[in-house]
Amino acid sequence: MDGIDTLEAVSAIDGRYHSATRELSPFFSEAALIEYRLQVMVRWVIALTESSELPIRALSTEERSYLTQLASPDIQQVRRVKLIEIEKTNHDVKACELYLRECFEVTTLRDLVEWIHFACTSEDVNNMAYALMLQDGLNACIFPAIDGIRVQLQNMASAYANIPMLARTHGQAASPTTLGKEFAVFASRLVNQFDQLKCHVLTVKMNGASGNYNAHVAAFPEKDWEWFTKEFIMSFNTDTGIRLVQNRLTTQIEPHDTYAELFDIMKRINSVLVNLSQDTWRYVSDYWLAQHRAKGETGSSTMPHKVNPIDLENGEGNLEQAIALLEFFSRKLTRSRLQRDLSDSTVERSFGTAFAWCLIGYKAILKGLRKVAPNEEAIRAGLDAHWEVVTEAYQTILRTEGFPDAYMKLKDLSRGEKITQGKLFEFVAGLDASPEVKRRLLALSPHNYTGLAAKLATSF
Repeated sequence: MDGIDTLEAVSAIDGRYHSATRELSPFFSEAALIEYRLQVMVRWVIALTESSELPIRALSTEERSYLTQLASPDIQQVRRVKLIEIEKTNHDVKACELYLRECFEVTTLRDLVEWIHFACTSEDVNNMAYALMLQDGLNACIFPAIDGIRVQLQNMASAYANIPMLARTHGQAASPTTLGKEFAVFASRLVNQFDQLKCHVLTVKMNGASGNYNAHVAAFPEKDWEWFTKEFIMSFNTDTGIRLVQNRLTTQIEPHDTYAELFDIMKRINSVLVNLSQDTWRYVSDYWLAQHRAKGETGSSTMPHKVNPIDLENGEGNLEQAIALLEFFSRKLTRSRLQRDLSDSTVERSFGTAFAWCLIGYKAILKGLRKVAPNEEAIRAGLDAHWEVVTEAYQTILRTEGFPDAYMKLKDLSRGEKITQGKLFEFVAGLDASPEVKRRLLALSPHNYTGLAAKLATSF
C-alpha cells in the first residue's frame, strides 16, 4: 500500500484482503476516478477540434500526442490535480479543469484553453467517468473472476455427472440425483446471469447543466449537439463487454437506472454463489465432499482434527456484504431531488468497496471449490441408508400397470418407517404382478434411480 501498513488499514479491503483486491485500484480508486475525468475532458477537447462546424483549429500530431498523454496521467500528475482541489477549488472536477489549463498554458495549446470543459457541467464529466470505471473495472477484474467459477463448476458438473447422490427436499431424503447435476444447476444459473451482465448497457449523458444543451445551443445553435454527443459517448466503447449509450432525457444527472440494473444483476450472481457456498458447505458437513488438507494449516485453535471449509464461509460472508451494498446502490441512486442533489456523489465513491467484497468472495469460493473432491464411499452410504427413495418409482410403475391405490400402498409401507432393500423386495414378492413388472421393480436401487441427471449435468 502507498504509505500505509496493511495492518493499520481501517478497512479489511485495504488491510487483510489487500492482496486480493489491489487489482481493482487502477479502476476504482480516487486516483482512477481523477484519471477517468481527465480522459473524458481531454477527449472532449479533441472531439471539438475535429468538428468542422466549430471555430476551433485542428491539432498537430505533436499536440494530439501530448493530449493523449494527459488523458493517461501518471501518479504525480494525479497528485497535482488533488493538490489543486485541496488548496484552491474544494471541487474535484474544477480541479481537473484547472490542471488542464496549467498544462495547456505552457504549450502550443494555450489558444485552446477556453475549450476545456466547454458547455459541460461537472456531472457530464463525472457520469462518464463512473461509467468508464464500471465498464473497465468489470471487464478487467470482475468478469474473469466470475468466469473462473463458471469454468470450475462446469468441470465439476462434467467430472461428477455419473456419481449418484441422495437428494434432499425439505431436508428429507428424496429421489436421487448426481453430484455433477447439482453443480450443473449452479453453473447454469451463473451462466444465465453472467450472460446478462456481459452485454449490459450503461446510459450516460453529455447534455449540460439541466439536460437541455442550453449552453451548447446558445453558443452554436446550428450544430446538431445530440448527434455530436452521441458519437462522442459511443467512441469510448470496445468490441466486448459493457457498453455506453446516450440517454437523451435527463436532468442535470443521468438517472442511474442502468446502474441499478447492473447492480441487480451482480446481486443475483452473488446470491447464486452464496447458495452454492451453502450447499457445498453442507456436502462437506455430510462428508460427501472431502477437503484437501493443506500442510501446516490449522482448522481449529483447540480441536486438532478439524479441517474447516473456511473459504466457502469466507466467500459467503463477503458476498453477503457486497449484496447489501449493491442493493443500497440500486435503491439510492435512482432517486434525486428535482434536477439535482449531491447525495449520489458520495455513494458512487463506494462502488469500489462493493466490487472489492465481490472479488474477495469470488476468489474465496473458487479456492474452496478447488479444495473439495467427492467422497464416494460416504455418498454411497447415504444412498444405502435410504432405500425408501425408490418408492416413488415403485408407485409410478404400478400405477401405469393399473394397480389401484399404488401410492397409498407405498405410503403405508414407507412413511415414518425404516425401509431396507429386503423390506422392499418382500413387498414386490407379495404383489400380484407379472414377472416383467417385478423384474423392473427389483432392478431399481437408490444408486441407479437418477433419471436423466447424468445427461443434464453435461447438457448446457
